[in-house]
Amino acid sequence: MDTTNAPVQTRPNTREMVVIHRGMRRESRLLIELIAAAAPGDTARARVLADHFRDYRLGLSNHHHGEDAFLWPPLLARVDLEADLVLRMEAQHERVAATLAAAGAALAAWESGAGEAERDALTAALAEHRVVLVEHLDEEETSLLPLAAQHLWLHEWNAMGEHFLANTPKPKLLFFLGMVLEEADAAERSAILGGLPLPARLLWYAVGRAQYARATRRVRG
Repeated sequence: MDTTNAPVQTRPNTREMVVIHRGMRRESRLLIELIAAAAPGDTARARVLADHFRDYRLGLSNHHHGEDAFLWPPLLARVDLEADLVLRMEAQHERVAATLAAAGAALAAWESGAGEAERDALTAALAEHRVVLVEHLDEEETSLLPLAAQHLWLHEWNAMGEHFLANTPKPKLLFFLGMVLEEADAAERSAILGGLPLPARLLWYAVGRAQYARATRRVRG
């Protein structure tokens, strides 16, 4: 097949963000359900779920930090009527961070003794976090991603992923990849894996899939 005259992609495929968001929605829901089901006094289970919350918080925070640094600034420089939308996205990030902090404080109170009252306070904090998060993700997908596809160059979009890779501990990267791929369809999976360097793809197939399966069995019981 002659690809000499094939068009060079210069604008981002923002669909990958939708796939990432799908994983965040799922994990924010599962955290509520799994912690609510934890038996009072079961400190071993509390430690497992607390570790999972910290992983979730790390992934979400690094994802949002990448958007703060590499998505909002170029968009604000290039849009006019939609600037209020971009500013609203930034404000929503602050609300998400505040609810994450509240959940983290509630987690600290629950983790050591796995008390019933502390568990219920934590699930309430996580439920509030999820409401704010889903509101943000829904609006970002509906209104913001079309702007990004129109106004950002591919290298600018890719800078968010590079930021995530640079600021996430390497042992956690395969877990986050599994979190994203878990509910991806064949086309989405191919696009995400195809964007990775060959060594990273080989590592996913060699150890990442099994590692992620073990982690989810441990967390989800």
